[in-house]
Amino acid sequence: MFELKSYQQGALDTLTSFFQRCRMDGDIDTAFQQTLQDNNFVETPYRTYSFDDTPYVCIRIPTGGGKTVLGAYAVSTAATHYLSQDFPIVLWLVPTTTIQQQTVSALKSNPDYTDHLNRAFANQVSVYDIADVNQIRAQDIGNKTIIVVSTIANLRVAKTSDRKVYQYHEDFEPHFAKLSRQHPFYDKLETVSEDDVSENGLTVNDIGKIKYSFANLLALYNPLVIVDEAHNARTSLTFDTLKRVHPAAIIEFTATPNTSTTNGSNILYHVSAAQLKAEEMIKLPIILTEHINGWEEAVRDAVLTRDRLALKAQKDIDYIRPIVLLQAENKNGKVTVEVLKKCLIEDHNITEDKIAVVTGAQRELDGIDLFDPNCPIEYIITIEALKEGWDCSFAYVFCSVKQVSSSKDAEQLLGRVLRMPYAKRRVIEDLNRAYAHLATTSLAQAAKELTDKLISMGFEEMEVATFLRQQDANQGDLFGQVDKDDAVNSKPKFMPPSLMVEVEDTIDTTELSEEERSSIKISEVNGRQVVTVTGKVSEPLKKAITKVAVEDKKEIETSVDRHNLSVHAALSPAENGVKFAPLPRLCVMVQGELELVEKEVFLDVSGWNLLDYPAKLDYQPHEETTSFLVDVEGKKVKYNLAHESQTLNLNLAHTEVTQDELIGWLDHECRQSDVTQREMTSFLTKIVNQLLQIPALTLTTLIRSKYPLARSIQELVSAYRQQAMTKGYQQTLFASDADVLTTYDFSYEFKADNYPARPPYYSGRYDFDKHYYPQIEDMKPSGEEFDCAQIIESLTQVKHWVRNLVRRGEASFSLPLAHNNFYPDFIVELQDGRILVVEYKGKPYETNDDSAEKRMVGELWASHSQGQCLFLMAVKKDDKGQDVRQQILNIIG
Repeated sequence: MFELKSYQQGALDTLTSFFQRCRMDGDIDTAFQQTLQDNNFVETPYRTYSFDDTPYVCIRIPTGGGKTVLGAYAVSTAATHYLSQDFPIVLWLVPTTTIQQQTVSALKSNPDYTDHLNRAFANQVSVYDIADVNQIRAQDIGNKTIIVVSTIANLRVAKTSDRKVYQYHEDFEPHFAKLSRQHPFYDKLETVSEDDVSENGLTVNDIGKIKYSFANLLALYNPLVIVDEAHNARTSLTFDTLKRVHPAAIIEFTATPNTSTTNGSNILYHVSAAQLKAEEMIKLPIILTEHINGWEEAVRDAVLTRDRLALKAQKDIDYIRPIVLLQAENKNGKVTVEVLKKCLIEDHNITEDKIAVVTGAQRELDGIDLFDPNCPIEYIITIEALKEGWDCSFAYVFCSVKQVSSSKDAEQLLGRVLRMPYAKRRVIEDLNRAYAHLATTSLAQAAKELTDKLISMGFEEMEVATFLRQQDANQGDLFGQVDKDDAVNSKPKFMPPSLMVEVEDTIDTTELSEEERSSIKISEVNGRQVVTVTGKVSEPLKKAITKVAVEDKKEIETSVDRHNLSVHAALSPAENGVKFAPLPRLCVMVQGELELVEKEVFLDVSGWNLLDYPAKLDYQPHEETTSFLVDVEGKKVKYNLAHESQTLNLNLAHTEVTQDELIGWLDHECRQSDVTQREMTSFLTKIVNQLLQIPALTLTTLIRSKYPLARSIQELVSAYRQQAMTKGYQQTLFASDADVLTTYDFSYEFKADNYPARPPYYSGRYDFDKHYYPQIEDMKPSGEEFDCAQIIESLTQVKHWVRNLVRRGEASFSLPLAHNNFYPDFIVELQDGRILVVEYKGKPYETNDDSAEKRMVGELWASHSQGQCLFLMAVKKDDKGQDVRQQILNIIG
């Protein structure tokens, strides 16, 4: 069964929190800022773009992160937590017709999407291509979730008569048959104009009447709008287009959001490439080999790389057939598709059945399943036809015989080789990496341009520095080790990072130190003078190089900064195979069994049972932002959304929803993993009975406000659970008879390849050489936390340390609190093997209840560790006037 990755669940949880705040307070700006704070993201201004009452946010996720899956889950998230609709209408916008076709197919037939949508909407889901929207029946609206997939171009016009979605169509007449002038959006709908009278038999008598168009249909029902590749949709014309359909909410997904101050996206949540790697979604690092001796060399080594990977893949537990993607030059270039194919066949003895050509004229992959073990294809030659909508995780090697900068197509082609087969880390280490062989005539230019491409795909500069490894094309063994030991955890030897700069004059070294002089090598290559720097480039050396460089100053500074990041990353303990000592975990003996201390233990100890708590809800229904109309037909009462033409759902097609049906719906909506259905149903029955005893509340009232009612019940259950956890927490850890242990029987380990950091990264000038990982997340280049980290770094007793991540699953170390977890700021391994955990608290937080609880559990963990663990709640000055350095020295002894 498909399961969301933790970063995907995190994105949806963040959307849920944001929408709930919008719904509760009606203040989108405040909801946006509070949600950013919850995730420790940098606060940024929320921009409305005149969508004043419409939430308009963006999820940033790099290539390979599963944007379509997130979009499908976001539909149900928005429907439940913001729209309060059983069956919403969704307009799903994509950049191209190719992606449009693939998205329609996926939403209709891929179980990763369909299973969730069918569960969320009771199997009542219809997916339409924009060309088929005339098949939507009036009776389906409100009784089915309707998803319409379209390109943005289909809607984006200055003149609406230029697109079919804005044109009159008689099939839409039933949708408008009962529309009255009292409808709140009546005056906002487009009417028939003189330009329309020639359409479908319209006459001058129809001018001024509501136009029966799909665009008006959307505007009538406030669709949820999903925008894929949203960086393509940030123009004024696009904003005007979206306003025409009166969206209830807009959710964007993109790897590279626009971040300008004029038309940038409201980035609510962002996922890093490191998170994708940690979740085994993408192959990293990328092993880059530059070939300056001709394109034939690049092709040769791409073939050799594939052959070696194919041998290794035979040892993997799953079927993998490594594939090479070759990017040829256009037909007016030298190395065309035909030239590349001939090279493969004649020079490398590749049989023609193993080669597929995919260009505008040749579509040799159509109808072929590349995952089929009987498929022979190992090489795919293209120019740009794979740039969108193509995917095969067997692609491992990217080979370009053209300058990477010459086409944006390289971004998409490179993205194809990043996806991990079966979204699962491979047993053989070399199958967890991607490979790029680039022909270049400009020394060091390929690496620079590939860095730009990765950044444009959603990587941060720090991530590129960590995940892009250069390899010498002449080193012989492309994998850096002998085959006999390549099955598990093999680490190839890569070149130390070097910077190559073409210069037009001799570099002046008179002002440089001996160390700086020894780090440079001056040579002539192909008639050009080149300076090669190994190791970090100092400021004096950068100035000396800039004076004589062929490139301008800004380009050189960018190259040097990126190079220094790469050097820093390469020197980190994690990158050099150093292991971080394991940390013992806090455990407790429960009925003779050793248990890791988690919230489930607290609930078990407290005897958590929902029926032990009063089924009484202090509930005052309030009108949602959508209004309802109540009418009587015969002897039956009907309830309608004021801006919708369908009866209110919860199986209200019969208009006679019973109390049991309401309880059944609430049971589905309020389901909890630690509450049995019997307990929940009984609790809900008592709640509903209690509410119906209140004279002002009727069953009709509860049905009309079922979504806020469900939310109130969920909050009540959550409050009761927290009471039970607080009770269990005290009994488990701090009662006189508590049997607490800090033991290596349950241990935590910082793994070298699992630090899913996300921006903002530390970018200060001070080098933290002892930080275990290349990146440091969420630390400013100055301030009290920086000062604390700098003190830790400077102590000779410290071997290495980690800036701990918050709520990042197995990549975070935590200690239990009554209601959540405590993620200390710094985890330090001392030279003598002990572990020091430091939580830094600024002045406003030194003595609050949260700090007191963290101090208690930290000291409890340390006190039961037999001296192996130390805990410090550090402050700028303690009650003895001692600074952070002295506080640390006092505790480590």
